[in-house]
Amino acid sequence: SQKFKAIGTLAGGIAHDFNNLLMGIQGRTSLMSVDLEPSHPHSDHINAIEDYIRSAADLTRQLLGFARGGKYEVRPIDINELLHESATMFGRTKKEIRIHTKLQNLSPVVAADRRQLEQVLLNLYVNAWQAMPDGGDLYLETEIVTLDDAYCKPYQTKPGHYAKVSVTDTGIGMDKSTLQLIFDPFFTTKEKGRGTGLGLASAYGIIKNHAGMITVYSEVGQGTTFNIYLPVSDQDVHREDPAENELIKGSETILLVDDEEMIIDVTQALLERLGYQVIVANGGEKAVERISEMGNEIDLVILDLIMPGIDGGTTFDRIRKIQPKMPVLLSSGYAIDGQAHAVMRRGCNGFIQKPFNITELYPSPAFHPPAHISICAGGCALLTNPKPAPSGGIIYFQDPNAKLL
Repeated sequence: SQKFKAIGTLAGGIAHDFNNLLMGIQGRTSLMSVDLEPSHPHSDHINAIEDYIRSAADLTRQLLGFARGGKYEVRPIDINELLHESATMFGRTKKEIRIHTKLQNLSPVVAADRRQLEQVLLNLYVNAWQAMPDGGDLYLETEIVTLDDAYCKPYQTKPGHYAKVSVTDTGIGMDKSTLQLIFDPFFTTKEKGRGTGLGLASAYGIIKNHAGMITVYSEVGQGTTFNIYLPVSDQDVHREDPAENELIKGSETILLVDDEEMIIDVTQALLERLGYQVIVANGGEKAVERISEMGNEIDLVILDLIMPGIDGGTTFDRIRKIQPKMPVLLSSGYAIDGQAHAVMRRGCNGFIQKPFNITELYPSPAFHPPAHISICAGGCALLTNPKPAPSGGIIYFQDPNAKLL
C-alpha cells in the first residue's frame, strides 16, 4: 500500500508536468493547423503530430488514473450500456475476436466517471486481445451481487450491493508469479513497444478511487478472468440529446492566470484567435492586482491550480472577496483531485485539464454555467449565449445531475 502510494504520487507529478509541456506543443500545432488548407503538403504532418499528442495525453491520463488523481466528474452510469458501447467499438477493429455478452436484466447503475470506466474496460479488452494472438473468445458479463464484510474487508471496501463486471478471455493465461505483479505499475509481459505496464495499474487505481475492487483469476493455457466490483447507485441515469458542433467566437475579456510563460503564450494565442480580449497575470498575486484594478471589465478568469506562492485555491478566494460573482474556471495538468474538489465546492464554476487545442473549443452546455458563459468540450469556457451541443471533453461545470467526490 505504501509503495503504491509513493509511486502514485510520483506518477501524478510527472503526468502534471508532462501535460503542461503537451499543452505548449498542442496549442502551437493547433494554431498552425487552422492556417493550413487540408491540401497543403504540411497538413498531413500536422495531423500526425496531433495524433501523437493525443497518444501522449492518453498515457498521462493512465498515469493520473494510477495515481488516483484522475477522476473528473461522477455521474450515474448504466453499466450495461457502457459495456455494450465499449465492446461494440472494440469489436469493429478486432474482427479476429468473437465477443459474447451476458447482461443483467435490470441494468446496474453506478456513480462513476464514464471516461475513466471506458479506459478500464478498453485496457482489459486490449489485454485479452493480446493474450489471444490467433483469435479467440471474449466473454463479457454483468450482474448485481451482494458482498458481505468478510469479502470486502481485505479490499478496504464496504459491504453492500455491487455491480459486477466480468471480462474473460480464452487466451494463454498467466502463472502465479505473473499474477502477483499484474497490477504493479510498469510491469509488463509484452514485448518492447506493445505495452507500457500502466494499463492494469491504471485500472486498479481508477476502480479503487471509485470505492470498488478489481480481482483476477488465471491459469496457464486456460485464459484469464478480471472481475470489477462497483457500488450500486440508486440514482437515475441522465441522458442528453446531442446536437451539432459549432465553433463559437466571442469578444469578451478573459483574465488568464498561470505561472508558466509557455502556457500563457499558447493559451492567449488560442483565445485571441477566437476573438477574445486576453489579460495575463503571471501568478496569483498579479491576478488579484488585475481584479482589483479592472474587475468590472473582466468577464471570466481562467486560473491555474498549481502555482508557487499563492496557489489557485487561495487566489480564487481572494478574487471572490473582491468580485463575489466573478466566473472562475480552474485549469491544471492534473485532473480533478482533492484540492480542485475543495475549490469547486467553494463555488468555482468549472475545471479544465491541459492539454487542449483550438478545435476542442466547442460549446457543451450539458451543464448549467452562470450568466452568459457557454461551455466547451475539452477546451475553454466561451463567453457567448449558451446553446445545446454534445457533452464530452474534459471541462466540467457545476450541474445538478453531477456529483463531485
